[in-house]
Amino acid sequence: MKRFAAALLALMGLVNLARADAVDTLRDFVRDVKSGRAAFTQTVTSTDGARKKTSSGQFEFLRPNRFRFDYQKPFQQLIVADGAKVWIYDADLNQASSRRLGQALGTTPAALLAGGSLDADFTLSVQPSQGGLDWALALPKAKDGAFQSMRVGFRGRELAAVEIVDSFGQRSSLQFSGFVANPALDAERFRYTPPAGADLIEQ
Repeated sequence: MKRFAAALLALMGLVNLARADAVDTLRDFVRDVKSGRAAFTQTVTSTDGARKKTSSGQFEFLRPNRFRFDYQKPFQQLIVADGAKVWIYDADLNQASSRRLGQALGTTPAALLAGGSLDADFTLSVQPSQGGLDWALALPKAKDGAFQSMRVGFRGRELAAVEIVDSFGQRSSLQFSGFVANPALDAERFRYTPPAGADLIEQ
């Protein structure tokens, strides 16, 4: 029994060390990865779990506060943060809308990935490994934000997944593939000008 207890304590220590890596990896990611590029697949699940919508496209970010979600399927939509504003363009409607960056982001998952203040804005903890990924949980310290929780999954040091539960209980899962850390990205990639003739809504 003593040997079993000692082995169990040792195992628990190893587990705790392994689990600490997920939060450390997230902190390292926010500190060291200044730009990134990946393909993504997003699945949005309704609060009752009965309905799912899937979309896919390309994701890029450049710190501070620049990112680009280029949705290609099932319809085209572009979300661009240029450092001052967040633009959303719906190709089917030929409609572009914009909001000031601080109003649109706050302590949102996009703000965290694009350059938010990690420990100041979020309470971090380690989650059990799942699906071959190491997970860190980020809970916003602000109680009136747009989401309840976010889990960030890493495969080794590589960003692999983000899971978000919004303030209504709807769950969004982003799976990344082919992630490239610190590519040379031109800031012009994150400038946006609405196409001629588009309806423009500014908030």
